[in-house]
Amino acid sequence: MEQAVQHRGRKPLMAAGALGVAAALGLAAAFGGTTAVAGTPTAVQGLAATASLPNPYGGGSSSGSGGYGGYGGYGVDPFGGSGGSTGNGYSGGSSGNSSGSSGQAPTANQQVGLVYIDTVLGYQDAAAAGTGLVLTSNGQILTNNHVIEGSTSITVTIVTTGQTYQASVVGTDVQDDIAVLQLGDASGLTTANFGTSADLQVGESVVGVGNAGGDGGTPSAAAGVVSALNQTITTQAEGSAAGETLTGLIETTADIQSGDSGGPLFDANDEVVGIDTAAEVVAGQSENGYAIPIDTALGIAKQIITGDESDGVRIGYPAFLGVQVQSAATAGTGTGRSRSGSSSTGTAGALIGGVVSGSPAEQAGLTAGDTVTGIDDRAVSSADGLSTALAAHNPGDRVSVTWVDSSGAKHSATVTLAQGPAA
Repeated sequence: MEQAVQHRGRKPLMAAGALGVAAALGLAAAFGGTTAVAGTPTAVQGLAATASLPNPYGGGSSSGSGGYGGYGGYGVDPFGGSGGSTGNGYSGGSSGNSSGSSGQAPTANQQVGLVYIDTVLGYQDAAAAGTGLVLTSNGQILTNNHVIEGSTSITVTIVTTGQTYQASVVGTDVQDDIAVLQLGDASGLTTANFGTSADLQVGESVVGVGNAGGDGGTPSAAAGVVSALNQTITTQAEGSAAGETLTGLIETTADIQSGDSGGPLFDANDEVVGIDTAAEVVAGQSENGYAIPIDTALGIAKQIITGDESDGVRIGYPAFLGVQVQSAATAGTGTGRSRSGSSSTGTAGALIGGVVSGSPAEQAGLTAGDTVTGIDDRAVSSADGLSTALAAHNPGDRVSVTWVDSSGAKHSATVTLAQGPAA
């Protein structure tokens, strides 16, 4: 039987008339299937659909593959300090968008510290939604990296109060799929009830809670059991988010849905023991869900918050040149995990399929059809090489860019790198 494992955040949001029903709901039937076997590195299916939205940066939509170079107890604060009072969550009534296997709404305790995350993917004319948890009373939020990857605007809503904040990225860990956000002008927030994943056992009861369907409202709750520990999966690309291999995961029978990523997996004591991130899909139906153990997630979050930029952690936003890297077959928007191309002159480098209006690249004079061959003293021989070169820089850095145009003429300019979308 054909299976697929999907990220369960970044529920694509549909603009009126933009997508068919299957694509808008992120159904597996809308995409090609690939085999997935839990417990081993697997090729798995991501949610590839995104909704077309008005482009706030001007210009039309584009599609295809490629990438923009350079995206390259309650109230306990897990990092110290007071988390405030426990607060009262919504009452556990009927949930209009609940899609959990038990059909239940979460308890009030399970909603404490829960947030909804809505993102605008401005350079892809799209929007997406996911879930997160309040880490600290001053508004630091824990979620999956793929929930916010490629975003140009992030809005976070506290579920128990309905209060909404604009958020910025504190840091990300792409390889472990963890991100920490900071809410603007937030204080006195009640944190989630974090437990430990160290004592989890197969057969233990768990509940996954989140923004299933990405529709907001009362959260969904999906009951299940821990079916395996220390699992490895590999996801495929989901919209702007590239595929990734994740290890050490909790496998659960809880029906984790699109939009749940970044949300909590609770144990029987209503303590967070995992961060929901993916689900196995069989014939279009969710089967096993996967969660990052909370001990792992909190360890990475602490590293991000302390500014330790090692072991795959990036602090803040990436530098942004603003070029759309074209693959050998097609071009399109993306997040910097780009493909190689070569110009009509045969020059090795990163072939440019398009340039973002107002970007440093446009100001330097780069145009579609040019091939970037170097950043400062570093030669660029491929699209991935361009992403790697830019990843070594921060927004505001001045760099020298060299390129060859379609006629074979060589050019060079110094640019100031801008702040890119979340990496």
